[in-house]
Amino acid sequence: MPEARPPCGPSGQEAWPYRGSVNASEESDLTPAARCSAAIEVLADIAERRRPAADALKDWGLAHRFAGSGDRAAIASLVYDALRRRASAAWIMGEDTPRAILIGSLRLQQGLAAPTVAALFTGERFAPPPLSEGELTRLRDATLAEAPAHVAGDAPDWVLPALGALLGEDLLPELRALARRAPLDIRINSLKQDRADALAALGHLSAEPTPHAPQGLRIPIGADGRGPALHVEPEFLEGWYEIQDEGSQLASLLTEARPGETIVDLCAGGGGKTLALAALMRNAGRLVATDGDPRRLAPIHERLRRAGARAEVRTPRTGRARADVLTDLDGTVDRVVVDAPCTGTGTWRRNPDAKWRLRPGSLATRLSEQAAVLDRAAALVRPGGRITYITCSLLPEENDGAVARLLERAGDRFAVVPAARVVEAARPALAPLLRFTRHGLQMSPARTGTDGFYVATLERRR
Repeated sequence: MPEARPPCGPSGQEAWPYRGSVNASEESDLTPAARCSAAIEVLADIAERRRPAADALKDWGLAHRFAGSGDRAAIASLVYDALRRRASAAWIMGEDTPRAILIGSLRLQQGLAAPTVAALFTGERFAPPPLSEGELTRLRDATLAEAPAHVAGDAPDWVLPALGALLGEDLLPELRALARRAPLDIRINSLKQDRADALAALGHLSAEPTPHAPQGLRIPIGADGRGPALHVEPEFLEGWYEIQDEGSQLASLLTEARPGETIVDLCAGGGGKTLALAALMRNAGRLVATDGDPRRLAPIHERLRRAGARAEVRTPRTGRARADVLTDLDGTVDRVVVDAPCTGTGTWRRNPDAKWRLRPGSLATRLSEQAAVLDRAAALVRPGGRITYITCSLLPEENDGAVARLLERAGDRFAVVPAARVVEAARPALAPLLRFTRHGLQMSPARTGTDGFYVATLERRR
């Protein structure tokens, strides 16, 4: 691939064609062609070093400080769109190179015609080299009509048997939905604000109620995939809302958390579901949040403070002195929420590079981790209490399979609560859109318009 950056002048600010300020904190204005060159460079870095896209984009930004926030966001959109359609773009263009993938994605993801793409690839100044006759022909004429499912659906071929077992005839529509951009959803914090009042106050964001979640709002995103900077809005700083996919909001709702209960959020991470649980409990009862990785808990304290949410955060020690921080609660908890570590196959709309880094060994590791947290949850819950098991995965091995293996290990101590009964109690209008599995329920982009969340509920018998 030709070097995308010409030599810099002494200031390091003359290498790219910008208009306006060169201060990195301001909006500079690289040409669309220059942004394509930058995206190709980042895609090459991702391919060569097998690293997350976010890391490659960050390093590119640090090395090109003259590029403004608008440029960096536009380049990120090009990169993520190319990764969403990596397999199909390579098929269209006949080769799996960063340049070919970007060119193909401009047609498949952004709907640009061949002459429009060619106008970006002129070789002039900082534009990528001109399209060859072969590239023009493939861009204009190639189709996905004969492409295998993993190419047409832009997914690793080794996961298709498992996904096919779950999705059946909907396999390709769901894979295509997973290759689209995700919506931008927020959850209104009912501890501080009513959704109707918040909707009126957030009119400048052009928000609309989410289709299914009662506290959700959906914020429009631009043609470049960018949404507003929600984290700097005064309402965010005052704790009115949290950024949370509608599927995650619904999964929290399906825990049926109630005021006055003792609830443990066993894999709390940064606290997204902890905050939702606190709102469902109306800050009445005992909510304990912890995580096996103490580093993931770091943001939770500030988020709780901002939301006005009450939760007891128990951070495990690291190193040899590490001890279980929940032993005093064994056998006493009303509900344990297990937002389990998983492959994240249901979040490919948001993390398209993750699907290309997923390997069978990663799945095996996640299955082991899921067994460990489910066993810990089983020890915590009281007789008559419940476990809500949640993943953001579409792979049956991580979902029904994990629940089935717990039932085998626990003997007759636990029983599955029918998912249809849980939905009827928590959100009955959602039922026609869900896939009900043997032990739980599955949300998905094509059916519910959400990330691919799985939820199962188990009740301790004795």
